[in-house]
Amino acid sequence: MHAAFFLLLGASVARFLLRHPGEPRTPWVISLGIALALLYVLGPAVGVTQAAPAPGAPAPPTLRRRLWLGLVVATWVVLVVLAPSFAWCAVPLFFTALRTLPPRAAVALVGVLTVFVVAAQLKLSTAFDPNLLLAPPAIAALATAVFVHMERQARAQRALIDDLIRTRRELAATERREGTLAERQRLSMEIHDTLAQHLSSQQMLLQAADRTWDSDPATARAHVRTATGIAARGLAEARRLVHDLAPPELADGAGLADALRALDAGPGVEVRFHLEGVPVPLPDRTESALLRIAQGALANVREHAHAHTAALTLSFLGDQVVLDIADDGAGFTVATPAGAGPERGHGLPAMRARVRQLGGTLTIESTPGEGTVLSASIPLEPTG
Repeated sequence: MHAAFFLLLGASVARFLLRHPGEPRTPWVISLGIALALLYVLGPAVGVTQAAPAPGAPAPPTLRRRLWLGLVVATWVVLVVLAPSFAWCAVPLFFTALRTLPPRAAVALVGVLTVFVVAAQLKLSTAFDPNLLLAPPAIAALATAVFVHMERQARAQRALIDDLIRTRRELAATERREGTLAERQRLSMEIHDTLAQHLSSQQMLLQAADRTWDSDPATARAHVRTATGIAARGLAEARRLVHDLAPPELADGAGLADALRALDAGPGVEVRFHLEGVPVPLPDRTESALLRIAQGALANVREHAHAHTAALTLSFLGDQVVLDIADDGAGFTVATPAGAGPERGHGLPAMRARVRQLGGTLTIESTPGEGTVLSASIPLEPTG
């Protein structure tokens, strides 16, 4: 439509100059043509095109939009009065009106523009031609029908897409809940069949040893030795459960650096990993917490930041280990300091809770339009 408008405008100027060379109104026609072109170009720049407030709902026309459209139409009307050859520039203006105004107001304006087109064509013709009277209304009706049909289809598609996205999120949430419940049930059965049974057996043996400690010391000591063996087996079972609960990325002896290097933030986001300092063995809880924090931060980068790159930096600083996640995304306003107030979503509170359990700190630095830097610092126990 933009290309058609400027093509018709240029053709109208050329036709006027060829048909009416040297007329006194020529400077006015050229000036108004330039003014109309500038007004048309400045439409998006002054905020005429706005996003709809809700999916499928047209944006309400603001005073600035009405003023802009009124100036464009008024300039075109004056041009048509001075030079009727500019009449066909109204066809792109039909779509501009339909895109800018509510349906009823847009149809009314299209009707007014059509009347001017018919009058201009009749003025240019030397004899009465029924096509000049019928063609402009037919074209206006066709353009309006096509635009309204396309808008309805677009609204239906947006509604369908929104419904699909909502359904996908609900399905994902349901699957997560079901997975969580299944894992809880599995763990409860594991604990009941192993740790709980072992503890129950130890309690019975120790109670029996207490009853026979004075009368039959040998039997009591046998009960204590049996309870000690059961405790050892229970400890092995507890360690196995803890190992099963560890992140799979850290299984089979994989280190934290290798797990962080293999992380991905989805298509369109380049993830870079840097290792600083001399790596030292970390407790399983620390490795698991840092890996989960990195995964949560990259999920935020993918879903909210719209970033192109993200950098993970794991630094061993002797008495502490620090994980920094920086991105070049949209950023946001950090409304409250750590722990000072509620935060949106569950990602950041979960990260703070993980770090707090290990005695560390989580800091966030972000500015709208300048990306985000998240830093998790966890103290290390002295060695040697």
